[in-house]
Amino acid sequence: MRAVLCKSYGPPDTLVIEDVPSLEPGPRQVVVGVKAAGVNFPDTLIIQGKYQFNPAFPFSPGSEVAGTVLRTGSGVNHVKIGDRVIASMGHGGFAEEAIAMADQLVPIPDGMDYVAASSFLLTYGTSLHALKDRGTLKSGETLLVLGAGGGVGIAAVEVGKAMGARVIAAASSDDKLALCREHGADETINYSAENLRDRIRALTADKGVDVVYDPVGGVYSEPALRSLAWGGRFLVIGFASGEIPKIPLNQPLLKGCDIAGVFWGAFMKRGGQASGQHLDDVVALYNAGKLRPAVTRTYSLEQSAEALKELMERRVKGKIVIVP
Repeated sequence: MRAVLCKSYGPPDTLVIEDVPSLEPGPRQVVVGVKAAGVNFPDTLIIQGKYQFNPAFPFSPGSEVAGTVLRTGSGVNHVKIGDRVIASMGHGGFAEEAIAMADQLVPIPDGMDYVAASSFLLTYGTSLHALKDRGTLKSGETLLVLGAGGGVGIAAVEVGKAMGARVIAAASSDDKLALCREHGADETINYSAENLRDRIRALTADKGVDVVYDPVGGVYSEPALRSLAWGGRFLVIGFASGEIPKIPLNQPLLKGCDIAGVFWGAFMKRGGQASGQHLDDVVALYNAGKLRPAVTRTYSLEQSAEALKELMERRVKGKIVIVP
């Protein structure tokens, strides 16, 4: 089978495509025939040695795939060959086959195609965990989503609306903001052309926002934190800008606000029954028509480096997907 391989840390151009032996599952593992693989920001980090986990070389990037079960290992009883599944792994998805633990599989909802399925679980799972558990977002509150034109940003817009919030989407271009409005954003801010704090003041009548969802980091984190209302919650999702901001700790004191980290992968491993309920919840929201994965382009395996570069350079609207 063909696989995109990282043999040493570096930029996307250092990746290669090779024929490698078909995979064999171990105990409680399954081999999934990959129909589509979502491209996520951690994929750009893991190939550079900048992620929390460093797999042994050579490895394939790709943390989320959709496909069919090809082979099962011992102790696997709840899925069978031919089942349509979404699989979350730390890596290994940019290939024609991928290995996942059986308990990490989620059935693909009826009516959802493989491309949409491969872009679904990580973004919506992260956003639901962030807004429900870490941000305790309530109906009627105001949510500010930074980087709202990307995959996880669009997911946060939709989940926030499903939870009854007023959603302000902030992104770097008008075309990204148009996509946000298509997915339910009530108000938008182009922070490359407008002053973020001034625009938030105008949109909230000087009250500020209740929750900030920040997958970007960099120069917009501090002004967004300063724009929180009293008792607000600032959610740290990631650092797509490449810069980890240094927040003045007098701000949480003055605002009476919380800064909460969001690590969905760790939550899924540690959350027990709660993590399983989250999977059920995001599927239920999809079935209710409240979530619509925003896949804007697909790439072949041969175009994997191009896809990763597009994501690193923040030119992507919504989600992009590798289709082997």
